[in-house]
Amino acid sequence: MKDIIFKNWNIIRFLRLGIGMAIVVQAIMASDVMIALAGLLFTGMAVFNAGCCGTSGCATPVSKVNTAKDITYEEVK
Repeated sequence: MKDIIFKNWNIIRFLRLGIGMAIVVQAIMASDVMIALAGLLFTGMAVFNAGCCGTSGCATPVSKVNTAKDITYEEVK
C-alpha cells in the first residue's frame, strides 16, 4: 500500500491531485457536499493511482511472438 501511494508519480497523477484538491476547496467555499464528494473521488484516484479500470486495468498484453509474415506482391498488367 505504501508503494502505491509514494511511488510512480507522474504528471497526470499530479494533475488529478490538483484538480481534486481544487474541487474540494471550491466545495467547502460553496458548502456543497455533493461536489466535495466528487473532489474526494478525484483526490483519491490520484493518491491511490486508480483510474477507470484500476491500476493498469486497460493495458493490453504485449505479444512476444513475432507474427510478421513475408508479403509477396504480384504485378498486375
